[in-house]
Amino acid sequence: MKKITFTLLITIIASFTINASETKKLPKNVIMVVGDGMGPAYTTAYRYFKDDPNTPNIESTIFDDILLGRASTYPAPVSGLVTDSAASGTALATGHKTYNKAIGVDVDGKPLQSVLEYAKSIGKSTGLVVTSQINHATPASYTAHAASRKMYDEIANQYFDSKINNQHKVDVMMGGGVKYFKREDRNLIEEFKASGYQVIDDYKQLSQINNDKVLGLFADVGLPWALDEQPHRLKNMAMAAIDRLDNNNNGFFMLIEGSQIDWGGHANDIASAMAELDDLAVTIKWLRNYVDKNPDTLVIITADHSTGGFTIGANGDYAWHPEFIRHLKSSPEEIAKKQIKNSFDPQVISNELGFTLTDSEIATLNTAFTSSKELLDKKPLYNAIKKVIDIRTNTGWTTGGHTAVDVPVFAFGSNKHEFVGQIDNTDIAKKIFKLLGK
Repeated sequence: MKKITFTLLITIIASFTINASETKKLPKNVIMVVGDGMGPAYTTAYRYFKDDPNTPNIESTIFDDILLGRASTYPAPVSGLVTDSAASGTALATGHKTYNKAIGVDVDGKPLQSVLEYAKSIGKSTGLVVTSQINHATPASYTAHAASRKMYDEIANQYFDSKINNQHKVDVMMGGGVKYFKREDRNLIEEFKASGYQVIDDYKQLSQINNDKVLGLFADVGLPWALDEQPHRLKNMAMAAIDRLDNNNNGFFMLIEGSQIDWGGHANDIASAMAELDDLAVTIKWLRNYVDKNPDTLVIITADHSTGGFTIGANGDYAWHPEFIRHLKSSPEEIAKKQIKNSFDPQVISNELGFTLTDSEIATLNTAFTSSKELLDKKPLYNAIKKVIDIRTNTGWTTGGHTAVDVPVFAFGSNKHEFVGQIDNTDIAKKIFKLLGK
């Protein structure tokens, strides 16, 4: 009995020692990935969307392989239970609840330090790569402080004006946003260039970066839909950014956002949302390979909220048919935009969608086409195309806004165990602060 007790004691001590050792070994690099609007229905649907129909089993995805837990997303009480991207972004970035629309400030408007700002203050390089404009709600929550997310020009100004240790807060920035950085009242692009940043505006230039300070703006506002863009644009930007951030021996903190999953949800556009999710999944696969070679790196992935009340199946019909969104050549919005510039051609629409339209669907789209022509607005035809896809796939939506469901949390790499189980979105920032040594 004494021998057994002694053996148990040694085991407990050894386990404690290992855990203590793991805790003391802080990650050199931290990469925070946000799938904006990516609630649990999206990652589940992605599994079915990517399934190989030639096999009897439904294959797992990268999201299944790295799932650790889930997080609540509610904002400060003043805003109720359903968050917007600003309040949730601030929670993920600072560890504090705040009101909807707030960027990096608490409910009283007091600035809050973000994990990115802290990382910069301790000598790490910093980066952000997004598919929205780089001064949109989520990236802004990590880099700026504003009473409202709509203060786009002021937030853009802070990217240049607000410094830490006499340095700009973000070393590498990539995404959209030319409209906000090149204005009549101020040309921030030229100011960044004059301060030593390499400025690029074409994806082809990603392979030509020779500076550790980079501003890459590839669209006037947000980037075009993934279905209409260069394949894997998020991964390509992330790869180029990490190549520069890696040059700092102190490590780096980086934010990556698949911004337009949310935009697909707001538009109730399942085809575009799944393509955006695929763009993010490809990026995460590359990050996992990077971590295999750089085990001192931690990657955390979550959503800021879920969008659209997306349901996999609708109208009491126990079915979902992702095969109808696997072969699109363009986004539904782009299909509509191109159609209204010409005469109605159902064969062209069928070719773009990847399936043959029925007579009933053609009649519906023709009516919507006529409305779009009369209004000089793609929206009626865009909505009609989305409706055809919803009926074909049996996709349901409850809202054009956000919902309050908990969101999945994923992680891999150094100290990933910190993110296991049920947590709050503020816990993610608190844990990152701790792992950065604060």
